Amino acid sequence: MCGIIGYAGKTEAVPVLLDGLERLEYRGYDSAGVAVVSSDGKLQVRKSRGRLAVLRSLLSGEKPLSGEIGIGHTRWATHGEPNDVNAHPHVGQENKIAVVHNGIIENYLEIKNSLMRKGISFSSDTDTEVIVQLLEYYYKKDSNLMDAVYRVLSRIKGAYAMGILCSDYPGQMVAVRKDAPLLIGFGDDGNYIASDVTALLSHTRTVTYLEDDEVAVITADTVQIYDSDRCCTEKEKHVIEWDAAAAEKGGYAHFMLKEIMEQPEAVRKTVSPRLADGKILLQELEDAGNIIQNISRIYIVACGSAYHVGMIGKYTLEKLLHIPVEACLASEFRYSEPILGETALVIVISQSGETLDSMAALREAKKRGSKVLSIVNVMGSSIARESDFVLYTWAGPEIAVATTKAYTTQMVLLIMLGVFFARKLKQMEEEEYDRITEALIALPEKIKEVLKDLNHYQKIASRYFNHNRVFYMGRNVDYALGLEGSLKLKEISYIHSESYAAGELKHGTISLIEPGTLVVALATYAPLVEKSLSNIVEVKSRGAEVIGMTTEKTADIISSQASEMFVIPRTHPVLQPILGVIPLQLFAYYVALNRGCDIDKPRNLAKSVTVE
Repeated sequence: MCGIIGYAGKTEAVPVLLDGLERLEYRGYDSAGVAVVSSDGKLQVRKSRGRLAVLRSLLSGEKPLSGEIGIGHTRWATHGEPNDVNAHPHVGQENKIAVVHNGIIENYLEIKNSLMRKGISFSSDTDTEVIVQLLEYYYKKDSNLMDAVYRVLSRIKGAYAMGILCSDYPGQMVAVRKDAPLLIGFGDDGNYIASDVTALLSHTRTVTYLEDDEVAVITADTVQIYDSDRCCTEKEKHVIEWDAAAAEKGGYAHFMLKEIMEQPEAVRKTVSPRLADGKILLQELEDAGNIIQNISRIYIVACGSAYHVGMIGKYTLEKLLHIPVEACLASEFRYSEPILGETALVIVISQSGETLDSMAALREAKKRGSKVLSIVNVMGSSIARESDFVLYTWAGPEIAVATTKAYTTQMVLLIMLGVFFARKLKQMEEEEYDRITEALIALPEKIKEVLKDLNHYQKIASRYFNHNRVFYMGRNVDYALGLEGSLKLKEISYIHSESYAAGELKHGTISLIEPGTLVVALATYAPLVEKSLSNIVEVKSRGAEVIGMTTEKTADIISSQASEMFVIPRTHPVLQPILGVIPLQLFAYYVALNRGCDIDKPRNLAKSVTVE
C-alpha cells in the first residue's frame, strides 16, 4: 500500500521525488522520506512522520540534498507505529545502502533474530529494516551489490516491491518486485521507478511493468532487467494515454468531488467504444465463444467497493443469464473451497489491478482450471496481465482514496458484459436488447441530471452530519447499493454505518432503531417499492428519521413517509443502480465536509491494498 518513487537522471533528484510522492500520497501518509546519492558517493537520507508537507518543511529548512539519483517513499504502516524511526528509507549500519519497500516480509522475525545473533543491531520495528540489514550483511561479504540482492531474494518470503541505492554505485538504482506493483518509466532526462503510473505522468508516458522475481538495474541512460536466473530479458514498453491534468484537482476542493463530477464522461468513455450500430461489441472476448457457451456458474471476486459492484452483478447477471452467480470477497475466496473447473468463469474486479487478495483469488482460480476475466482500470496491471481476458474501464486516474468513478464504470461494464453474454446465450429478446443499448447511450446525460443540484445534497448533509449512527436499508439491488453508500460514509466521515437487507429488519436490526436514528431507505428497485415503503413505516414508527431515495415514478409514494428525498431519473432497470449510487456518494462527501474530515486521505486507509 506504500508509495515508491525512484529517479536516476540528469537533474536534481529531490524535486522529482517530492513531485512523485505528492501523487502517491494516497497510497499511505503515515510518514515520508527520501534518499539521494551525491556525485561524490555520499548517501543522504531525510525522513519524518506525518504527511508529505512535514518532509517538505524539513528539507526546506536544512542544507539541500544534492544528487541526481534517489528513491522516495510514502508509508502506510503495517509493522511498527508511524514515527520518524520507522519511516522509509531504511539504511544499513554503515550508511552505504538505502531501501524503500512496499509489502510485507513474512519471515522477518526469523531473519532479524539470525542477524542479531551475528551482532547486527536494529533501530526500527519494521519488517523492511531486515531487508537492508541483510543486504548490507551479504554486500560486506561479496562486495557485489547484485550478488547481495539475489542472496537476499533467496532468503525473504512475502510480497515486496523495492528500490535500492548503494553509495558505492552512485549512478545506479536497483528495483525488485514480487506480488507488489512496480513499474519503470523511460524519460528524456532520466529513468524512473514507481508504484503507480500517476507518479510519472508529468515526466513520461512510456513504461514497462516488472514481473515477479525480476530485478532491474537503472541508470540515467540505461535500464537492464534480469529474471530470477540473472538472465537479461527484453520487456515490452507501453504508452500511457491518461491525461496528466486528470491527476490534478482542476479547481475542485477535493479529488473526490472532482471524480464524482467526472462520472458522466468516465461512463461515456467506457460505454461508447463498445457500442456500434446499436450492438454491444466486446472485441476483447472475440475468441471466447466456446467458453461463454459452456459457462455453468460465475463467481465475481473483489474487495471493498468492487465487491459491492459484484453484489449488484450477482442480482443482474442471474436475471439475465439464468445461471448461478456468486459474489465473493477475494480475501475469503481461496479459503472457501469454491466449486471451480473448466465451466466456471471467475470475474475479478479491481480498480488498481494490484489488489493482493484479488490477485491470489485469480491465481487460485486458474490453478483449478477456470478461466478468469478481469475488469480493471489500470492498463498493464498485474491482474490484467495474468487474466485470460481483460475489460478496461476508462475512468482515468482516480486519486481520492474513496472510489467513485471507478465504481460506476466497473458497474456499467459488468452490466454490459451480462447483456453481451445474454445475447450470446440466446437469453434475451431483440426488443429488450435494444432498450438496454438505447439506455446505455443515454446514461451519461442521466448522470448529469443527478449531478445538477449539488446544493440539494449539501443541504440534506448539513441537517444530518452530526449523527453518530446511520443505517442503510433496501431490497435486491438496493441492498447492494446500501452497502456501498454505507461504506462511503464510514470511510470518509468516520460515522458508524451499516447496511441491511430491509426484509431482515425484524431479525435484530429493528432493536437498534430509536428516536432520532437516521435511516437511508433505498427504493429504486421498482418491483419491491411497496415492500420498501412498509419497511420505512416500520422504522418511522420507532422514531427514525428517514432519507428516502427512489425514481421519479415512485417519488410521491416514498416521500409520503420520508423526511428528505433523493429522486433520480428513471432508466432501464438493469442500469438503475448506476444512477442510484451517485446521491449516496454526494451525501457521504458533504457529510464529511461538514464534519471537517480529510476527505481525500481518510485516516488509516490507502488507495490500493497490496498487502494481505
